[in-house]
Amino acid sequence: MIVTLLNQKGGVGKTTLALHLAGQWARTGKRITLIDADPQGSALDWSQQRALEGLPRLFGVVGLARDTLHREAPELARGADHIVIDGPPRVAALMRSALLAADLALVPVQPSPFDGWASAEMLALIREARIYRPQLVARFVLNRCARTVIARETAETLADHDPPVLAATIGQRVAFADAAQSGRLVFETDKDSPASREIAAFAAEVGRIAP
Repeated sequence: MIVTLLNQKGGVGKTTLALHLAGQWARTGKRITLIDADPQGSALDWSQQRALEGLPRLFGVVGLARDTLHREAPELARGADHIVIDGPPRVAALMRSALLAADLALVPVQPSPFDGWASAEMLALIREARIYRPQLVARFVLNRCARTVIARETAETLADHDPPVLAATIGQRVAFADAAQSGRLVFETDKDSPASREIAAFAAEVGRIAP
């Protein structure tokens, strides 16, 4: 299965979710390759930091920020159980290629009206991709949530949309930033933390809805 995480709005935690989804699946024994399709290369930077820290490799990270991704990702998928694509923000050709490569598209959003408005163009790209790839499944992911009224209202608003929103949500937690600085994932710093439990629930739900 190929899962791509995309949003045209930057700063929604797309790379954090991609790394943790890949890591959680690898933790359960799956063979995972993460494709860094973001020209900023944040996932590659994380992988390099992990190597500098002398930590064992959990999954492979490959840089592939080009619009031939939809042709190259299926080749990489032959040697893995799952491919996770950390997609680019605001690069239309790359985003289209990442969507055409995917079986499942996850759209991370923060609980804010601004994120809802920014998602409109992303949804248009998903509708366009489904013309060529009608089996493409898509879901919103509520990320960086605080226990606030606006988070609940955002979830209620997205519940009426296609694609729907995942039941699993990810909180606004410093544990994610602290882990990333040393090339780690939250379950490696504290496997029983709220952040670790949220990631486990997120990965399990994604696994259940996968085509």
